[in-house]
Formats: sequence, structure tokens, C-alpha cells
Amino acid sequence: MAKPKKWDRHAILGELRRRGMTLTRLAELNNVSPGGFRTIWTRPNSKSEEIIAKFLDVPAEELFPDRYPKTRATVLAPQYHDDS
Repeated sequence: MAKPKKWDRHAILGELRRRGMTLTRLAELNNVSPGGFRTIWTRPNSKSEEIIAKFLDVPAEELFPDRYPKTRATVLAPQYHDDS
């Protein structure tokens, strides 16, 4: 049984290039700013993540596991709630 592929920045870029695609071209094909699209490595962007995932036919949750599941920020931690 083969081990599941571990996706990181280099594996994703390598697979894109093997398929004849670049981040810039993928952004252009999807009417997204290439500059903003390339920030995918440092800033979460669900739209860009989904575009890459769709192109590679791999779930975004598998490509970017540290960003999923999406959680909402808690405005006030439970220990600070006023119970009165």
C-alpha cells in the first residue's frame, strides 16, 4: 500500500509544473490577480486554494491541511464571559 502523498509548497509547485502550469497562468485563467495569488504560501486565501485544488484534482483540505477545518475567531474567550 502506497503512503499518502504529503503536500507542501514544493510538491504543489512541482505538480503544477509537471502539468504545464504556473501559478501566474493559473491565476490569469481564473481572473485572479497573479500577485495576490502567489501570496498563497504566506496568507490563507480560500479562493486561490480552491483554484489550485480544482486544477490538481485534490481536495484543498489535503493540500493545505494546516488551514482546515476553517474556524472562526473567538471574540471573547469563555473565561472572560460575564455570568451575571
